[in-house]
Amino acid sequence: MLGNPLPVEGPDPDVPVSVIAGDRSWIEGDALVQLERVARLPGMIRAVGLPDLHAGAGAPIGAALLSDRVWPHLVGSDIGCGVALWRLPAKRGLSAERIAKLLSGLDRVRSGELDDGWADRFGAPDHEALGTIGAGNHFVEVGRMHEVFDPVAAAGAGLELGGLVLLVHTGSRGLGREILMRYTRAHAAAPCPEDLLETYLAEHDAAMRFATANRAAVAQRAATRLGIELDASTPLLDLTHNAVARTDAGWLHRKGAAPNLGGLVALPGSRGARSYVVSSTDDEAARAAALWSVAHGAGRKYSRSSARDRFREVPRRALRTSEWGSVVICSDPQLLLEEAPGAYKDIERVVGDLVDARLVTPVVATVPVVTYKTERGGAGPEARESRQQQRSAARQRSIERRGATARDLRGRGSR
Repeated sequence: MLGNPLPVEGPDPDVPVSVIAGDRSWIEGDALVQLERVARLPGMIRAVGLPDLHAGAGAPIGAALLSDRVWPHLVGSDIGCGVALWRLPAKRGLSAERIAKLLSGLDRVRSGELDDGWADRFGAPDHEALGTIGAGNHFVEVGRMHEVFDPVAAAGAGLELGGLVLLVHTGSRGLGREILMRYTRAHAAAPCPEDLLETYLAEHDAAMRFATANRAAVAQRAATRLGIELDASTPLLDLTHNAVARTDAGWLHRKGAAPNLGGLVALPGSRGARSYVVSSTDDEAARAAALWSVAHGAGRKYSRSSARDRFREVPRRALRTSEWGSVVICSDPQLLLEEAPGAYKDIERVVGDLVDARLVTPVVATVPVVTYKTERGGAGPEARESRQQQRSAARQRSIERRGATARDLRGRGSR
């Protein structure tokens, strides 16, 4: 359903297509083809690929796209997906091993972990997936401040060398998917009809608020398990990567791209690399050329299937640690391969490309201490139902095997 081909007209030479990346940066050919294809959609005005550009399901990820109409498929199913960052107060005894133990099973929400009406605080609808991280590239990471590039900006943000931060990357989970699937069933991959525009935008905005509430809920649950007092409703930053916004120039779609409108932006690396906090520059011409957007992180270098093949022989122990001495929590062996550090681009080069384009200024870099990926099979209502079905099927197979064994023994005894 979600992979329906987008309707494409003939090439339009009047639609500018650009990619912000250096000559040595890895940009796969399929991603460029997708970017050019999207630029030929009816009503498209401009298309910009960022340094983390890579191929997605029908549309490129790491792109900012300006159109005279709204394309729900260019936002995708995880509406409001993004990254939020909190400073963590100092606490003794929080070694990587201790943090990993306390966060184990984080993606299963315990009864009473979240206050009633949590979503209401954010003006968001309630949903069963509230407080869950999700699979894919979503994660929770406790990081340590590793290097300060801009002491003034870092001090202003309360970021100190050696201090801990909490980084949460997740989105609207099942809610966003329901919105896109409902739209797709009626309109496939067509642009939003004028008479349904306000309805879609209202649902889109509700999913955006839910995604913000969800990141805060995950952060609150993680901090509580670590024994840390945290007001999760006030992150240092919270920016979305999948959204559409009305601008004076048209409808600006971001698919795997962070807004660059001033202030701080978090750029996660892989689970084996540094992550960055950068500040937006005051070069308005440069920001406008990039459609007021920056990369949303390192971006994938290899597809998930390719990563499974490439890293299959890497020892699991090596995949659960990093050169920084960090610990990776991931009980899904396939996801562990798909999210291997080598499957991602070099975050140092991505940040360098953004700096060279006069889009950002580095403030600090963090290194991972513990990175939490979803448990086997994920979390939320769909995952729970799938696990229940698998357990039921396993019990049935066990009953059938025991029955077959008993019949076989009876048969032998009769001979």
